[in-house]
Amino acid sequence: MGSLFRSETMCLAQLFLQSGTAYECLSALGERGLVQFRDLNQNVSSFQRKFVGEVKRCEELERILAYLVQEIHRAGLPLPEGESSPPAPPLKQVLEMQEQLQKLEVELREVTKNKEKLRKNLLELIEYTHMLRVTKTFVRRNVEFEPTYEECPPHLDSESLLDYSCMQRLGAKLGFISGLINQGKVEAFEKMLWRVCKGYTIVTYAELDEALEDPETGEVIKWYVFLISFWGEQIGHKVKKICDCYHCHIYPYPNTAEERREIQEGLHTRIQDLHTVLHKTEDYLRQVLCKAAESVYTRVIQVKKMKAIYHMLNMCSFDVTNKCLIAEVWCPEADLQGLRRALEDGSVRRPGQGTAAGAPGQSQELGKARHVLERRGHLGTLP
Repeated sequence: MGSLFRSETMCLAQLFLQSGTAYECLSALGERGLVQFRDLNQNVSSFQRKFVGEVKRCEELERILAYLVQEIHRAGLPLPEGESSPPAPPLKQVLEMQEQLQKLEVELREVTKNKEKLRKNLLELIEYTHMLRVTKTFVRRNVEFEPTYEECPPHLDSESLLDYSCMQRLGAKLGFISGLINQGKVEAFEKMLWRVCKGYTIVTYAELDEALEDPETGEVIKWYVFLISFWGEQIGHKVKKICDCYHCHIYPYPNTAEERREIQEGLHTRIQDLHTVLHKTEDYLRQVLCKAAESVYTRVIQVKKMKAIYHMLNMCSFDVTNKCLIAEVWCPEADLQGLRRALEDGSVRRPGQGTAAGAPGQSQELGKARHVLERRGHLGTLP
């Protein structure tokens, strides 16, 4: 071990690593933190180096793990910390870990997508229920005789309303468009309808007592229920385009009171069913996230270490046979024995691979540095 002072006598060592054990040797060196690598490929682009594919694989795993952590935090689940400093995963486990994470991501995205779709459908049905309840007070129909309509907007007099029977004799067809609109867009929406439709519409509003969540954005806002009565198909097309422009939520308007009751009963049943299915989906999603949270902390550290190893391997150069990696490292002279032990530990992890580090043709130098290239005394910082 070095002294308590910052400066140490440093040496530049050259390592020869067999390609089969280079990953394990660098993993052992990284756990000890004894050396600093020199880049022997400074003139090579980062996209043209030997292990760029492995680095991209690590970045893909980091992306998946970041997504898992985000979903765990969004669900309000604790993220237990596992082993404080787990070692880099062995090469034989990397593909298995990658398959597990990719499978977990696909499953989690599918369950989350289904949950959001169910939630959106539920919010739309709730909006439809409120719309039917409020618009029931707008128009009263007498189904026993020829349909007549009595409009009761709070801000219009009955004398200003166009006579339905007169418009019917002229061949115009009375239609209705109903839905919900954001509270802040009501005034501009009404002005646009008046200017474009030239008075051939009657708009009735009522504010909802409670704020509802927007199915599109998830924001909780105040809504107005509106009912637009119009004459003629061309006017109806214009009204629909204006509603789309102001992002109104349009829902079918029932023609009779009996149809209204049937729709309300069907909505009540569907809402109950969606609540049940959504609750089960959320429980399953929580189980998946709880299982993922048990190992995600360890996986994050392992992937970071694996990525760092491949970055260091990209700083090494190959010999003419492409079977041996050559590395140059700065190391405190007092820690040379620790460097050799780390290389020996790395070679032991992959038995039967021959020399893990050493000069070519010197099998007795297992797990040792080739030689010291240069010594520099009491360096404050490493170049």
